[in-house]
Amino acid sequence: MVERQVHLEHISMYKDTPQLVKIITGVRRSGKSGLMDLFHEYLQHQGVASSSIIHINFEGFDFRSIRTAAGLHTWVTERVSKTGKTYILLDEIQMVEEWEDAVNSLRLKRSNDVYITGSNAKLLSGQLATRLSGRYVEIKMMPFSFKEFMNAYGMSDPVEALNQYMRRGGLPGLLDLPSNANIVNEYLDGVVNTIIVKDIATFAQIRDIDMLRKVIAFLASNIGQQLTASKIAHYLTSTGRKVTLDTIDNYLGLLEEAFIFYRAGRYDIKGKNLMKTNHKFYIVDLGLRNALVGPMLKDYGSSLENVVYLELIRRGYEVSTGKYLDFEIDFIIERQDEKCYIQVCASMLEESTRERELRSLNAVNDNYPKYILSMDRLPYNDYEGIRQIYIPDFLLGSEELGQVSWK
Repeated sequence: MVERQVHLEHISMYKDTPQLVKIITGVRRSGKSGLMDLFHEYLQHQGVASSSIIHINFEGFDFRSIRTAAGLHTWVTERVSKTGKTYILLDEIQMVEEWEDAVNSLRLKRSNDVYITGSNAKLLSGQLATRLSGRYVEIKMMPFSFKEFMNAYGMSDPVEALNQYMRRGGLPGLLDLPSNANIVNEYLDGVVNTIIVKDIATFAQIRDIDMLRKVIAFLASNIGQQLTASKIAHYLTSTGRKVTLDTIDNYLGLLEEAFIFYRAGRYDIKGKNLMKTNHKFYIVDLGLRNALVGPMLKDYGSSLENVVYLELIRRGYEVSTGKYLDFEIDFIIERQDEKCYIQVCASMLEESTRERELRSLNAVNDNYPKYILSMDRLPYNDYEGIRQIYIPDFLLGSEELGQVSWK
């Protein structure tokens, strides 16, 4: 089992906080069940008796009979400790009908410490959010970061590792498979199909799965591009599939809720307002993208941009794309008192590319730090106050952004 140390430390912070339900969310196969297993082991290492840990994975055959809130509540309450604390770990809870009733009831008993996982953001809406009224904490799970990927696979060359990372992706389950391209592709295809059918179509009662697949494929082919519902609808209409803007908006929301795509809003720097259109979408894992649309060899720059975006999200930044007059900024990132502007490109060695990237950053006339992230190893890294950072160094945490260490 791969240690996901950052996530384990995060969830361990909330041990013995029975007033809070701990909710681990993330795309399917991102490692939520593995984190629950690691936390189970952590509890045992802390001296918690096995009889004081109730751990149910609802995808397991042994628990196939527990599919209602009443059944779950009865099964758990018959097994909780009568004298001490019980740690209740419920994995893939969305497979239980009206599970919110059971979780809320279990939480009310102060000797119960409840942890749940699920593959859809709807866990945090509807009845659960209403009944808990803020008495929960979300722990966001993502596939391997680049640093985790290198450690897990024992790789030492960051350039080769980054190429593999963008080809295979960071789903932890790939570690258990032979490094055979056909096997990897079949596994990723299976994950994509499960997300589409179980986490989106079945969950939202979508009948036109073919249309949903076409929207997903379009987004995967256009990561980092400014998109609107109208643009997506126009493309689908050109392929012979007429669709309404409301349907597209609904599908985009569902894809975000299933954590397969992340939306970066567009911010007007001069007007100081978040724009309502022309958002960008990034996929949670490039291996899944390759399974959806095949390797896009001419799209190296967009893939790098996707990797950088996900790493910024992992590190707790609010990320948007920027517009200043006629200039585009790849990322505006903010966290507490920090704010920075970032451009991402494969290489800035060509003069035309370097001038374009610098021109956009120089157009913004405030005093926030500005960076260009690229795959260039240069003897100099300062362009009149704009700093160039080697992307593998950024991903591995050996560089700093502003005044805060990224290690």
